[in-house]
Amino acid sequence: MADHLLSQPAWRLIDQSTLGPSFDARQSFATDDTLCTSIGSGGSPATARTWVHHDTIVLGIQDTRLPHLKEGIDFLESKGYRVIVRNSGGLAVVLDSGVLNISLILPEKEGTIDINQGYDTMTALVEELLAPYDTAFEAYEIVGSYCPGSYDLSIGGKKFAGISQRRMRGGVAVQIYLCVDGSGSERAALIGEFYKRGLAGEETKFQYPVIEPRVMASLAELLGRPLTVSDIHATLLGVLHKNSELFYSGQLSAEESELLPGNIKRMWDRNEKALSL
Repeated sequence: MADHLLSQPAWRLIDQSTLGPSFDARQSFATDDTLCTSIGSGGSPATARTWVHHDTIVLGIQDTRLPHLKEGIDFLESKGYRVIVRNSGGLAVVLDSGVLNISLILPEKEGTIDINQGYDTMTALVEELLAPYDTAFEAYEIVGSYCPGSYDLSIGGKKFAGISQRRMRGGVAVQIYLCVDGSGSERAALIGEFYKRGLAGEETKFQYPVIEPRVMASLAELLGRPLTVSDIHATLLGVLHKNSELFYSGQLSAEESELLPGNIKRMWDRNEKALSL
């Protein structure tokens, strides 16, 4: 894991973890696109952004091709969830107040950051976040989890986090969702029912995951101790400080604030098109 980019000359932290239920996940993905552009052009330093969204299901593009998508979304909405489609890879995930999302946005010059290096950077961050709890985790695909991938993070075969990446305009956004507390199996069961209703027994060319709720858990469940998003967030501050010569907390720059509305509009348009059922 030595081949990672966690150490940076400067880390800026943008904390959007306490904005509350009105903070729409589409804004998050638009913000990461904005940061990719700014950081990729050299206008801003490497940035960590933390974000929490309440009762939101984030679908991948492949999910929007389910033969009975409307029935699946109707079910999620009946359970009180907002449904959006992201612009990065992967499949459906659950976001709620017990899930901390972290984006690491890094500058990339002429393809210098390969895919594995991006994943390894986020994995190195999680190693440091969990160091105070004296626990080891593994990174490999957890079959039966939602949004399965080769960099699923798990303890004892139970997944607590998943990582995705988005690359654009010279910037790389490595994004992770960390299920900190709450019930991992209940979140998984929700997505499992979404796929059952979205497929309704039909065969599809794409193999959607068959969800096994027992293979997912939160960190609080796995560590057997109370743990909150705020706890992990507090540890993150120290990790970023340790891995930079300059660490500061800030907001979007003036240039980034100008770019953001256009990216928000693109996300809204993308969602309107993808979810026009």
